[in-house]
Amino acid sequence: MTFQFFLSNAGTTRNINLKFTDESNKSFIAYTPLRIAESEWDKKKERPKNIYLKKYKNLNDKINRLKVELTECYQNWKNKNKVVSPRLFSSTIKNICLRKNSHYPETTLLHYMDVYLQSRKELICNSTYKRYKVFFNLVQKFEGFKAERQFIDQVNPTFIKDFLIFGKQEEYSENTVYRTIHFVKTILNFAERMGIHTRVRELEIRRERQCKEIITLSEPEILKIKYTHVPEHLQDAKNWLLISCYTGQRVSDFMNFSSEKLTEINKKKCLNFVQQKTQKEITIPLHPIVQNIINGNENKFPTSISVQKYNESIKEIARLSGLNQFINARKRIGHRTKLLKIAKWQVITSHIGRRSFASNFYGKIPTPLLMEATGHSTEVMFLKYINTFDKERLVKLSNYFDRMYEERFLQV
Repeated sequence: MTFQFFLSNAGTTRNINLKFTDESNKSFIAYTPLRIAESEWDKKKERPKNIYLKKYKNLNDKINRLKVELTECYQNWKNKNKVVSPRLFSSTIKNICLRKNSHYPETTLLHYMDVYLQSRKELICNSTYKRYKVFFNLVQKFEGFKAERQFIDQVNPTFIKDFLIFGKQEEYSENTVYRTIHFVKTILNFAERMGIHTRVRELEIRRERQCKEIITLSEPEILKIKYTHVPEHLQDAKNWLLISCYTGQRVSDFMNFSSEKLTEINKKKCLNFVQQKTQKEITIPLHPIVQNIINGNENKFPTSISVQKYNESIKEIARLSGLNQFINARKRIGHRTKLLKIAKWQVITSHIGRRSFASNFYGKIPTPLLMEATGHSTEVMFLKYINTFDKERLVKLSNYFDRMYEERFLQV
């Protein structure tokens, strides 16, 4: 069965029409109640151009739902030897499009994903829940791609193969695709614990390749930022950037630092707070640079600013500080990230302070102490924050090689 969506010929906002062709090459053409401006329609992909804008995301979801449910209805009509008239076809399309809520039959993968999400919602942090919703939405889109429901007992190696094809065609990153597949495997294990038979043991899935470039600020670059004069409206963002580089915390935590969270332990000024993501209580000593910022601001932290404004501001600060060297990094172009050669200041984001803290102090301070500061539970997770390309460490290694060579060979 094939679906062809196209726009009507007249009007500023046009109806989306559908031509449906079954296996015997019998076709039906019908209007749908769905509408869109011609300028926003992608003729090649037969869907809105921007499927991430809220109103077009909903429209695209309805198009995918239409493909899935219409296929299901047509199969049921055929199984019952029901005569499919243009009127029946049109009224079914209208009913599917106008229904507000999606329906996930109990035997489907999406049903168990939904049950799992609801069962975990109160146990996981908001960012993790959002990530799981991304996986859920990807499987929904995959159903539209296949024009059929995905049933829990039919998730097998063929499902994995088809999902990889879908991910490549839609230009999702390999990390996103494989993380979604691993989440699907989690759902299958969840269903097994509920007594549902699945084919989870047939799945052999490699871990996704971590292709993420770790962008950090070296200590000389941080000092360059520290001594760069910036306009008054950027001063708070500059101070927060320095604080993040010397506390190693997420923006959701450091942007809430206040004098009430300062404490003194054995005459050492410290910060005590609960991480928003992990709910861990963290106590860290103040780095002298952080202490100097507080002292110069009437013993207070800088004024909090929104994450969006902070991200915009620190890019400008990095540009003013001369961080113009070109690096290989991923940057969002449209709705996907692409690997580009780009000026470093353009890829500075709120997480760079946390990564810089981990990278700059790694090897100089015992890792368990650093992990206490960052709140990482395992060294494996902590090491994902480390920028392995460190010129200073490379120079030290080279010096060791030279010294050992001189001691062992040149003195003979």
